[in-house]
Formats: sequence, structure tokens, C-alpha cells
Amino acid sequence: MYLLPIPKKLLCLGLLLSSFTAFSQQRDTASLPDAPEASDATTIFPHSDKTPYYIAGQANIIFQAHGPFHSPYDGINSLQGRGEYKTSLVGTLFLGLQLHHNRRYATDAIVDFESAGGRGVSQALGLAGFTNLDVVRNPNLGSKPYLARVQIHQVIGLTNKLVESDRTPYSLATELPERRFELHLGKMSLPDYLDVNSIGSDSHLQFLNWTVDNNGAWDYAADTRGYTFGGVLEYHDRAWSARYAIAAMPTVANGIDLDWAFSRANGQNFEFELRKSLLGHLVSSDRKGTVRVLSFVNHAHMGLYRDAVNAYLSGKDAKPDVAAHAKLSSVKYGFGLNAEQEITRDLRTFLRVGWNEGQHESYAYTEVDQTVAFGGDFSGRAFSRPNDKIGVAFVSNAIKRDHQNYLKYGGSGFILGDGNLNYAREDILESYYNLHAWRGVFYALNVQFIDHPGYNKDRGPVLVEAVRMHVDF
Repeated sequence: MYLLPIPKKLLCLGLLLSSFTAFSQQRDTASLPDAPEASDATTIFPHSDKTPYYIAGQANIIFQAHGPFHSPYDGINSLQGRGEYKTSLVGTLFLGLQLHHNRRYATDAIVDFESAGGRGVSQALGLAGFTNLDVVRNPNLGSKPYLARVQIHQVIGLTNKLVESDRTPYSLATELPERRFELHLGKMSLPDYLDVNSIGSDSHLQFLNWTVDNNGAWDYAADTRGYTFGGVLEYHDRAWSARYAIAAMPTVANGIDLDWAFSRANGQNFEFELRKSLLGHLVSSDRKGTVRVLSFVNHAHMGLYRDAVNAYLSGKDAKPDVAAHAKLSSVKYGFGLNAEQEITRDLRTFLRVGWNEGQHESYAYTEVDQTVAFGGDFSGRAFSRPNDKIGVAFVSNAIKRDHQNYLKYGGSGFILGDGNLNYAREDILESYYNLHAWRGVFYALNVQFIDHPGYNKDRGPVLVEAVRMHVDF
């Protein structure tokens, strides 16, 4: 397996910093109650919750392959009908510092560095629900490390009553006011805060498919690496939360450069979250459930699929090109539903539904206008493997008539373009087994069966197999 040298340097830096952290925290960890046994630890080095700083790292290596499949034709953006294999690697260094220690008014500074190397099959083209979330959609960017996140996280407590909170790379406090505002400001990835699902949001330990880990119809503001500059304001209460986010859009579809003129280009997002069992008295009262309702409105330099098709049919354009008909401050909007429910101590289920208006071009995430995904996971506790997990999910994606016609007449988006289209929904069944090998080392086997890749009835089906190694430092 070929690993690019620059990511290795980044991972070595993470190891050195984490080693320093482990050494400097020996006295703290020795006094911590209920310290996990080595076999139960899920990081290479221990991390104290008592230090004002946070240093961690992760590496995720994914090898994917598929065999030849039925493909009477293909285009510039097709999933290749011949067999192929590719390897991707993502390394991240997470850094955080508590600037203000008052638990009611905590302030964190967050800085993360990342490197994304390798490739996805067919250069991450040809599938709306692509099979590897770690893949950067522009492989020409290379693996040089970049600043992934830099932000300030401010807590404004509205009560002295504190509740326990898990320490994460984006929030360092272990106790927070039960009623509070939280502000995140800077460079970020919006799925860190919105459309989060504890069963289907983590390509490092769970599913790999873009439209299982995120709502495919949510065209969230981001550059081609998945990051943007903006702000997220959250309000948290005992049983519910509400969020608003505004962020910069790319200057062109799937672009690396962001448009800083927020007056003409921005992505606005709203989410309401209710934490309550969805099955009422049908399951034990301590079984958790959550439902989230999401909406978004994007303003950007976008085109209409219908305009591109009409220009082609009238002879003005040699082929449909939606980018040639882009207009400033065009509006694209949509909605999403995200739910999860514990059934037993070891079994959880989830559901995602998404819709957007589909007339304007897919701009920042992937080419999906409608989506429905559901599935679940099962913990290895039942067979004495508490950190192992089995997951199964099914997702069905669709596009609207104007989008279909655009692809049928030979148009290309930033993901799709077979040169023709015999339309059908793109259906994907994904399953994985994630094995906890030792401390922060995990291995997974993953398989995805895809019918009608790129919404094309003339091509496929295709089976994509994957092996993943994940390390948390």
C-alpha cells in the first residue's frame, strides 16, 4: 500500500505531540477514578479531561476496489466500468486550548491541521452517493497539509446548573450549563454541528458512503475539501436545541476558493433538535431518541439546469453547460429530517430524509435532489467485544426532471456525466464490521452494493469492497 510522504510527517508530528501529552499527564491519569483498562482504551495515548489544553490526532486509511461491471458507454465523469482500486489517507492533528476556565462562560480556541492524500475510485466521480467520504473531490490539490479548522468556541451560560458533557476536539469543557448559548466562529465544517447522527456521521468508525454519513440533499456551504468560514449559534435546553449557521459559499461549483461577499453569496442553515424517545412506551424509558429538522437556503453564482438544456436544444450551446448560465445571488433551498433511536442496549436505528428544489445546479456537496436513508448498528457487547460494531444501511437518491434532462443530453456536473442517461434512482446498500484491535487501532471490512450508479439504468450494478484502518492517537 503506497502512502504519501507528507501525510506521514503530519502523523509523526501527531505522535510526538501525543507522546509529550501522555508524559506530562502521568500524575493526572494516575489519580483519575475508573481509568479504563488497556484493552478498553480507544486511543493510543491517554487523554486527561483536566488539562486546559487538548492534543490528539487520527489517521484513516481506506483501500477500495470494484470489479468490472456492465457499462455500454461512459463519459468524462463516469464511474469506470473496468475494475480498479484506490487508496486514500487522511491525517488530522487536533489542537485546543481553554482560554477561559469559568464553566458558565467557557472559551476555547480550536486549531486543526489536516492532510488528505491518495485517490478515490474513478477520481471520486460517477456516483452521487460516492463510496468514500474521506476523498477530496479535486485530487489535483495534492496531500500538502492545510489548516482545516481555526475557531473560537464561546459558551454563555444561562443557569448555574451544570450537566456532564463529553470532551471533543470542538468543545473542551466536561461540564456545561444546562441552558446555554454556544457560538462557534471561524473556519469549520458545517456537519460538525448540524445533521449530526451518532449512528451515521463518522466515516472513520462507521459507514463510508457520502449519502449515508450526511444528508445528500443538503448542499451545505463548503469548499471542495468540505470546509468554509462562518459562524454557528446554538441554544441548548434540557430536552431540545436550536441552531443557526451562516457560512461562505465557493465562487464556483465544487471550488476551492470562497466568495467573501456575504451580501451576495452565503449559505444559511437552521436546525431544531428534540431529544426524546421516538417510540414512547414501546421501549424502555431509558432508551434515547433524537429527531432533528434541518432547512437551508444558499445564495451563490449558480445556474439553472433548464436554461442550459434550452440553450443546447436551440443551438446556442454545443452541449448543455449549466455553469455558462450562472447568475449571481441565485437561490437554492431544501429541507432534511434526521432521527435516531435506541431499541435495546446494543441495537440502534436511524433515518434520514432530504429534499431540495433541484432546479439550480448542485453546487457544494453532491448531485442529489431527494434522498432517503435508513439503517442501524449493533454493538459487540453481546459477544464480549464492547468496542466492535456491525452496521447496515440503505440509501436511495434521486434527481428532478430538469437535472435528469441535463445529464441525458450530455451535460456534466462536478460529480456526474455519463454522456447519456437512462434514468433510475441510485440505490445503495452498505454494510461494515468495525473491529477494535488494540487501544486506538481499529480495522473494518466494508461492502457497498450500488444499483444504477449515477442514476443510470444502462450501467451497473457494481459491488465496491473496502478495508479500513483507523488510528486514534
